[in-house]
Order: sequence, then C-alpha cells, then structure tokens
Amino acid sequence: MQKSLTMKQSHHISNTFIFLILLFFGCLLMAPFIWMISVGFDRTANVTMPFPPQLIPDNVSAFNYGIIFENGRVFKAYINSAIVTISSVSLSVSSAMLGGYAFSKGHFKAKKLLFLIVLATLMIPIEPRLIPLYKLLNTVGLLNTFWPLILPSLVSGFLLFLCKQFFDQLPDTLREAAQIDGAGEFKIFFTVYLPLAGPIAATMIILSFIWSWNDFLWPLVVLNDQELHTVPLFLASFSLENGTSLGGLTMALATVSILPIIIVYLFLQRYIIQSIALSGVKGE
Repeated sequence: MQKSLTMKQSHHISNTFIFLILLFFGCLLMAPFIWMISVGFDRTANVTMPFPPQLIPDNVSAFNYGIIFENGRVFKAYINSAIVTISSVSLSVSSAMLGGYAFSKGHFKAKKLLFLIVLATLMIPIEPRLIPLYKLLNTVGLLNTFWPLILPSLVSGFLLFLCKQFFDQLPDTLREAAQIDGAGEFKIFFTVYLPLAGPIAATMIILSFIWSWNDFLWPLVVLNDQELHTVPLFLASFSLENGTSLGGLTMALATVSILPIIIVYLFLQRYIIQSIALSGVKGE
C-alpha cells in the first residue's frame, strides 16, 4: 500500500513538472502575440513604441481599432481574402477528398506511379514555380484577377496524401458491401466514406484556410490592382506607407488580420488529434 501511494505521488509530481515545462514554453511562444495585442491597444505606440515591452499598456484605448475600421480599405481587403480563401478551401478539400479516395480504394493502372508523382510535387517549393505559373496565367489572360490565387489550390499534394492515409484506415469491407447492394463508386464515396471523413475534412479545412489566408508572395506577384489586394498585401502596403511611425495602428491591423484563422481553428481544433490518429501520420 505504501509503495502504491509512493508511485502515485511520484507520477503526480512528474506530470506536474511536465505541465509546468509545457506551460512555460507555451507562454514563451505566445509572448509575441500578446505583445502585438498589447501594442494595438496602446494609443501612444503611434508616436513611439513602448520599451521595454508592456503586458498591459499604461493607457488602454480602442483608438487604433476605431481608425482601422473607419478605413474602408480594410473591409475591401477582408472581402477579397474571404472570396479567395473560401474558393481555395472548397476546391482543395473537395479535390483532395476525391483524389485521396481514388488512390486509397481505387484500382487502376500506374496507381503507385501516379501517387509517387503527386508526392514528388511536395519537394518543389513555390519559388521555382513562380515564373512558369506567371507565364501560363499571363498567356491565358488571368493575371490581376482572383483566378491565379484560386486555381492552383485545385491540386494539393500534401492534402491528397493526408486524405489517402485517412481512407487507408477505413475498412474495404464497407465498399464491398455497398457494391453488393449495387452502388456505384460515386454513391459509395458520398454515402459511405464521406460521412466518416469529418475529422480529416476539418483538419484539411484548417490547413488550407491558413495557407490561403496568409499567402503573400504569390498574390504579390499576380495582383497589381490595390482594389484586389488581400489582407496580407494590405497589411504590407500599410506598413510600407507608415513604417514604424504608426506602430499601434500596424499592430492593431495585424491582430485583426489573424482573427479569422483563430476563429476557424477554435471551431475545428477538436478534430485535429482525432484525424491525425486515424490518418496514419503518426508513423505506423
């Protein structure tokens, strides 16, 4: 009995120690975001940035946020980003679902070779693809529109791989039973497998949403009209126009720009661990 209590106490102390270490590093990682929010509520930061950094400003004020929302450009940038992000997420998740199911449950020639080609695309960064993509889109006359930001998301090697790994964990007997009942492939996918793919769909939505909303380099290349600027481009242009002279406004705008990502993540976060556990990414 004494030994059992000692082991429980040792286990409790160990868990407490691990929790404190994780809490420390979590606070350390959150420090820049907390400072960003703090500066956004500091009206005097438009004159000079507070040093040393303060957790709570001396004069808490929503002045910076009022100025931001008085400017109609930020709403236009939000609308542009919303159009691009919703379209990109819809296309990328839908195509990854269909492609992942095909590579997982389908039987066709050169299946493994095609999947290796898809995986090979993960080794090519965006920079070498900028010029070919730009020339292609320029040829078809799609530059300075939202299409260059939406169409490339139609194929995502990483999302397709993630989705295939998830479907690999689902039993083939479900498909065989549906085939015995006379169901075709599309009916099997939409009525049998798709309802089970909620966790992986939520994870892909979060990932593709973050990629699309935060994308900066590619929109900078293909968008010249300020009326089409997304939130990252608007934030960059605002910073270039004002430098550090309006630090409070810049930080308030940065805080507002990441709010959609935080909201989407909070709604879908509970699916992430579940999807990773079921997708085979854990190294099995």
